[in-house]
Amino acid sequence: MIDQANDTEMGLTGYVCTRDLARGLRVRERIQAGMIGLNRGAVCDPAAPFGGMKQSGLGREDAGEGIYEFCETQYIAIYATNW
Repeated sequence: MIDQANDTEMGLTGYVCTRDLARGLRVRERIQAGMIGLNRGAVCDPAAPFGGMKQSGLGREDAGEGIYEFCETQYIAIYATNW
């Protein structure tokens, strides 16, 4: 089932329905989709990052993850003996 679900060029949203939450979480890890609905039909939420995998796009919009596209990382290495 998972191979069939992943056998596509797209990967925006996937859905898992189960009575066993632990099993659903294990299956979720193997599905190649940017968003997963686990026992839930609607996955969109203003507080959630929106985005897919494969041809459904890279990166995320909304939520905290969406701001990273506009940020630049800076690394600083300091040698200080008097601290």
